[in-house]
This record gives sequence, C-alpha cells and structure tokens, in this order.
Amino acid sequence: QVQLVESGGGLVQAGGSLRLSCAASGRTFSSYGMGWFRQAPGKEREFVSAISWSGVTTYYADSVKGRFTISKDNAKNMAYLQMSSLKPEDTAVYYCAGNYLGRATAAHLVEYWGQGTQVTVFS
Repeated sequence: QVQLVESGGGLVQAGGSLRLSCAASGRTFSSYGMGWFRQAPGKEREFVSAISWSGVTTYYADSVKGRFTISKDNAKNMAYLQMSSLKPEDTAVYYCAGNYLGRATAAHLVEYWGQGTQVTVFS
C-alpha cells in the first residue's frame, strides 16, 4: 500500500514557475513508476508527465514538453514536477500517481492516486 500526498500548488502569474511535490509512504517507493495528471473544470483527467521506477526514463504530454520536468528521489520517497513558463491553460488540479514496477502514463495504469493540489495560472 502506498499513500501519496501532493503539495506545492498555488496561484501564479503566467510565465511563472511552481514546483509540485509528492510525498510517498511505503518502503518500496523505489519500485514505483510515478506520474502526474491534471484535471481542469469540466474536463477529463489528463496525463501530464511520468517517470520510470528507476528514474531513467521520463515521459511528457506534448502540451508541457520543454516546460515541465519530472524527477524522483528514491532516498526521500519524493516525486516532483517542476513547472516553468506556466500558461493559463495549465490551470487544473494536479494529481500524483503511482504504478508498481510500471509506467504511470495513463489513468487506467495508475494504482495509487494522491488527493490533488490546485494550480491556478492567471494572465
């Protein structure tokens, strides 16, 4: 069982940056592929970024490629999403996701979800 808790969301002006953090419980965090998804009002939850359990391979949605960076610190049981050059269309609730020895690259692959953190980008 893994519990995920996000933090770091907030209100930011367009062009600004935020870093989301995901704290994970459990001793097997190093074996989890981690990901970030987001859901805007009235829209379906969508994939944003993911990182393999080893931390070697990363994946990004086209909409955030070059602006967002995902990382994973197995020693601290933490995953991060560094978001730069934020746009109003990045406004959403962001969810941390985990998949044991897999890739959290699609919602149906996710085994564990965090509760979400709100990111609001204003112009």
